[in-house]
Amino acid sequence: MALESLKPGRNLALELVRTTEAAAMAAAEWKGRGDKIGADQAAVDAMRSVLSGVEMDGIVVIGEGEKDEAPMLYNGESVGTGEPPATDIAVDPIDGTTLTSLGLAGAIAVIAVADRGAMLNPGSAVYMEKVAVGPEGAGIVDIRLPVDRNLTALAKAKGKAVSELTAVVLDRPRHDDLIAEIRACGARIRLIPDGDIAGAIATAWPESGADILLGIGGTPEGVITAAALKAMGGDLQGRLWPRSDDERAILLDEGHDLDKILTLDDLVSGNDSFFAATGITSGDLLRGVQVTSEGTTTQSLVMRSRSGTVRLIEATHRQEKVDSITA
Repeated sequence: MALESLKPGRNLALELVRTTEAAAMAAAEWKGRGDKIGADQAAVDAMRSVLSGVEMDGIVVIGEGEKDEAPMLYNGESVGTGEPPATDIAVDPIDGTTLTSLGLAGAIAVIAVADRGAMLNPGSAVYMEKVAVGPEGAGIVDIRLPVDRNLTALAKAKGKAVSELTAVVLDRPRHDDLIAEIRACGARIRLIPDGDIAGAIATAWPESGADILLGIGGTPEGVITAAALKAMGGDLQGRLWPRSDDERAILLDEGHDLDKILTLDDLVSGNDSFFAATGITSGDLLRGVQVTSEGTTTQSLVMRSRSGTVRLIEATHRQEKVDSITA
């Protein structure tokens, strides 16, 4: 059964948000403790526990991965109840493990779901070049163009001066030249230490103040981001970026076209994908997990591409329930 054949009344993302809420609350227990591995494992355990009860026949296409020797949410794992619909699952229980461990802003828990076979399986492609924009920039920017031309075109489309644009870039040595180019154009830069899923989605979220994401980031994260930007009317283009000649040879053996410009439809095909994200630490996109006298509060984004619906959900969880998840 395809996702598009589901009754319009069932928005799978509204069920999936329970998994990101659980992961975020579990990860928040480790905030600022300096233990990335402990935080990630807590989030994985909580997300997997809740995900097992979601009515779907899911296969993890993008998960913790064999490289992590992950016991749960690994690539190829079956999740859900095993009943239709048949789906591809992409998870990142913590997008920003370093941010969480250091207590820094912007960490989120995310999940994306699409029809079986709809998601690009990146295989050995760890990194790709990316450009991401919100609705006003869709169809305007082109990853093949120089930075100055893209910024000029985007500024015109948004009715701004280039100097009023803010570009989101991962703070990595590989981006030194890119950062210099952006600054030479007069645009602002928001350097992020981690978490380019949130950075890309922020370009389509007006309150964030971000206009464009540029640079090289994770390929799995690009697939997850595509599911969100499809719902938000934004755009993402990517091109695989091998780190060495050996990796280039492996990607070519796997059948990847390293010159191909990957579009939203290449990353997540079809017309019905779902996305949910919950804040772990407060950032430009979402408020993080907070403990109050009434319980634990979370803030989440929930999206469906078929309807273009984007929901901002605030929830309060009773403390004894949180304890049962995060134990």
